[in-house]
Amino acid sequence: MAVELDVFVGNTTIMDEEVYQLWLDGYTVNDAVTVRMEGGVLEEFEASADVLLSDTMDQYRTFQMCERLLHSPAKLANQLLFQIPPHRQAMLIERYYAFDDSFVREVLGKKLSKGTKKDLDDISAKTGVMLKSCRRQFDNFKRVFKVVEELKGPLVENIRQHFLLSDKLARDYAAIVFFANNRFETGKRKLLYLTFQDFAFCAGQLINNWTVGAVDSMVEDMDVDLDKEFLQELKELKILISDKDLLDQHKSLVCTALRGKTKAFNEMEANFKNLSRGLVNIAAKLTNTKDTYSTSPPLPLTADSLSLSLSSVLQTPGRMGPIHGRHQKLYLQNVSRLTRRSSLLLAPAMNFIV
Repeated sequence: MAVELDVFVGNTTIMDEEVYQLWLDGYTVNDAVTVRMEGGVLEEFEASADVLLSDTMDQYRTFQMCERLLHSPAKLANQLLFQIPPHRQAMLIERYYAFDDSFVREVLGKKLSKGTKKDLDDISAKTGVMLKSCRRQFDNFKRVFKVVEELKGPLVENIRQHFLLSDKLARDYAAIVFFANNRFETGKRKLLYLTFQDFAFCAGQLINNWTVGAVDSMVEDMDVDLDKEFLQELKELKILISDKDLLDQHKSLVCTALRGKTKAFNEMEANFKNLSRGLVNIAAKLTNTKDTYSTSPPLPLTADSLSLSLSSVLQTPGRMGPIHGRHQKLYLQNVSRLTRRSSLLLAPAMNFIV
């Protein structure tokens, strides 16, 4: 029996974005075919189930061959095997390194090791993200971490240049690298209501203001390591919660700075003592020599009360003035100046409390 076929030959690699996403999500070929059939692709192209299966298998083979290039995205632009237009290359890279917020929330702050990878089965069952996709995302986190951890220069820029990611995705990866490096505890029950984006915001504040690179652009690992000298001097702020007169003065300065600037002013003012104690305690405990930093929030406020535990105290030696220990020492005898500086440190955080 003779069969007529229409054949098209070209040098541009054809990739279906829908099938690519199914591959990234961890679907098998047969499951992907089922999804495509339910989406009406057979009727749209007047194709048979066998043709659809063959097309899906061919697409999957192409993605698998491209995957090794996606591990080093710069190689994708320089190879000759696959003729892929630049805009399509950018799409392939961006989607390959994209991740599920529910998945990253489960591994955030954990060591990117074989031990954590063994838990991916449980994480997959908990989050509903397919195991194959979980492994891809975890391997991406680990790959980015290994490449940038020893590089000198801004963390976000290093990620963007080496992996050709968008600014938003590069910043998200910077947050993942930062938390993995500093081992912040993010899985405590009091923190479960916080999303990855809450923590990513916190990481951005820490990177921009509390790392050694915030004051010295020529140091190694500038956007990864916290400035230990500054953290040590934050312990001096404990006097603000042990002396009633200083607490009252501190409250007055912060309230003056925030009055009329936040809808949560009344709530902040009413809870100031507890908030101040919680925030200062967090600042003082950041010098702990444990394997991980604790980030328990000072108060179980509403979900919009910022990523309270971190970003509350995370503002800002660089932007808010000479609070950083390298600029001026926090001598306790100058109580008034110390209180003003702590107000500069804490006042911006109160803006986020709802």
